[in-house]
Amino acid sequence: MWRGILILVLLAVSAAADARPRQINPIPFSHEPCSVLDGRPCTPSYCSPLEPGPCIPEIDYPYGQNLQLTIESVPAESDRAKYRKPDHDLDTIGDLFAELRSCWSPPSDNARAGMQMSVRFSLNRSGGLIGPPRMTFATAGVPADTRASYLNAINSSLKACLPLKFTSGLGGALAGRPIAVRYVDNRQFSN
Repeated sequence: MWRGILILVLLAVSAAADARPRQINPIPFSHEPCSVLDGRPCTPSYCSPLEPGPCIPEIDYPYGQNLQLTIESVPAESDRAKYRKPDHDLDTIGDLFAELRSCWSPPSDNARAGMQMSVRFSLNRSGGLIGPPRMTFATAGVPADTRASYLNAINSSLKACLPLKFTSGLGGALAGRPIAVRYVDNRQFSN
């Protein structure tokens, strides 16, 4: 009986000593296989039936499926190059963003300093819109006619740019993926 109690005490002490947080191995799973006999966590997850709580795998998710871009009406001096229209077919996401930035022309009527509006849309392989841009955000407390002016300016700016001239590789990669664009009117108006 004493031997059984001694074994239980040793197991409890061993489990308490091993209760420290475990580090997940940062080396990708495909580069370093692991075994149940290893004394360390495995990638992409570490789970044990002896641990309390649920087993939560550490999953290395791929890059976001959302392409996000901010366009300012008056870009900072250091960002001027990002607003220059590319002189070639669009081959990278940076080229796409530069093209979209160069197309933006803010409204002249019903303009408001600090106004922000976000839209979301998708493009097809040939560079056209799949559907109309959908407004996802507008600055709170702005009158409806001001919001309508900005949405009309966004729609007309996009229509002036389209269809975008993608290379076949970029067109295939971007087709159907959502693009979220936040427009910021940072112009100074004199009252």
